[in-house]
Amino acid sequence: MSEKNVIIGQSGGPTAVINASLCGIIRESLARKNQIGAIYGMVHGIEGFLDDWYMDLGTELSQDDLELLRLTPAAYLGSCRYKLPEDLDSEIYPLLFAKLDKLNIGYFFYIGGNDSMDTVSKLSRYAAKNSLDVHFIGIPKTIDNDLILTDHTPGFGSAAKYVASTVREIVLDSSVYRQKSVTIIELMGRHAGWLTAASVLARKHKGDNPALIYLPERPFSLEQFAKDIETELGQRRSVVVCVSEGIADSEGTFLCEYGDQKLQACLGREPAPADDAQISPAMVDIFGHKMLTGCGKVLERFVRERFGVKVRSAELNVSQRCCGILASMTDIEEAEKAGEEGVRYALNGQTGIMVALIRKNDMDHYKLEFCPVDVNAVCNREKTVPISWISEEGNDMTEEYIHYLLPLIEGNANPPMKDGLPAYLYRKIKFSN
Repeated sequence: MSEKNVIIGQSGGPTAVINASLCGIIRESLARKNQIGAIYGMVHGIEGFLDDWYMDLGTELSQDDLELLRLTPAAYLGSCRYKLPEDLDSEIYPLLFAKLDKLNIGYFFYIGGNDSMDTVSKLSRYAAKNSLDVHFIGIPKTIDNDLILTDHTPGFGSAAKYVASTVREIVLDSSVYRQKSVTIIELMGRHAGWLTAASVLARKHKGDNPALIYLPERPFSLEQFAKDIETELGQRRSVVVCVSEGIADSEGTFLCEYGDQKLQACLGREPAPADDAQISPAMVDIFGHKMLTGCGKVLERFVRERFGVKVRSAELNVSQRCCGILASMTDIEEAEKAGEEGVRYALNGQTGIMVALIRKNDMDHYKLEFCPVDVNAVCNREKTVPISWISEEGNDMTEEYIHYLLPLIEGNANPPMKDGLPAYLYRKIKFSN
């Protein structure tokens, strides 16, 4: 076994283009058969691999399969949310590296977001500490667009395109009735509002809906929100509001955590009995992130009780990350290219890096380049929307954000269709041991 083998994993929340990155790694690896042996895929990421779940991607996927894979949303290999121990002396590491050694792995690619880059960081540091010859490369992915040292992340452009398109349709739907109404759309974004901000593209003209956009980068005030709604209801029959799931007040309390007592106080009513919950803490995942949902419902109730108008809320939820039919071709091509570049970096001897997307453009032309960045400088940090891209009132976006976003949503995926539906690639449930 002179050539070292490749293994690839997908981790975290899927996107519409995560498989394009997988396709890029596979195709570039196949083109380097004089340097690379087998190409394995971890089923359910590092967690599945620890249980010996993997497949031979080089032999099981045909060229036709790869073309379908490139346009298939969600994680073909299956994903996971698995946190490796902070202590590099943990017994997990020698166990994992023994499994890599058994498969003669020399190149390890992990496609994911912030927590996935944390995995790449730990594995590359363990390998360096123990002089182990495995190259670890992170391929960025997240609809949240919150990784630092990269202009944007694959997956964001397609999700932004879906948000702008869907919000535009909701705006049209909300305008059909004569009576006053408020529609609240809750979008993904824990601490970074990149995706919610994309709803600004739903407007067809100045003053169009969505009338108000709130991101977690600015403290959220129900009192100011009420004033904003009052102003908008005085100017139009239908008001559409877009909010990030992670909007929080000046004390750092997420709006979705507001209990009845807190909400009643904000409505200026008699406080509920003291034993009623004022705050309902959100649950947390294995990485300690709060699992946020429900701020749209809180705002729906607030508007109904404060203004007495027709109000409804909509949570776009996972559809933001799994809509392949509206994927951006720019996003697909960049995701695939990121995978290809990762293979080149690994074969050039680099390890402990993430493939970064660097924008090189003037005011009229969008151009992208790729470069390796230290994964240790990326993981466990978040990139938020610049405050200067949010209006002074904290309820809208500026032209700078629109200029940043527009190139990322260009082009249509146009997946092949069968029986009137997109033809996607489904993984055959077959594991190797």
